[in-house]
Amino acid sequence: MIRTITSGKEFEELKKKEGVLFYFSHDECNVCKVLKPKIYEMISDHFPGLEMYYVNIKELPAVAGQESVFAVPTISVLFDGKEFIRKSRNIGLQELYEQIHRPYSLLFSN
Repeated sequence: MIRTITSGKEFEELKKKEGVLFYFSHDECNVCKVLKPKIYEMISDHFPGLEMYYVNIKELPAVAGQESVFAVPTISVLFDGKEFIRKSRNIGLQELYEQIHRPYSLLFSN
């Protein structure tokens, strides 16, 4: 399940998790609507320790600004509170998979 962030405070707390993917978008982005379920499927099938959250940048513009999100979709992957991956606009699923795989396997190999 993709959870939706509802406040800046909630976003700050979630950034501290062991593994988290933030999907920044808004409701008018048609590409985003198609891509989001594909990314969720990839995450749930291959990276079960990674939690996925949706950030609507029109509802939370302060979070988008704080995170320097100026284009949608933007994906930010954090491990232990540090951003390892950031992708915007043209996002290839295979490339994203490969970039997540190495840090994920090191962190969740136990």
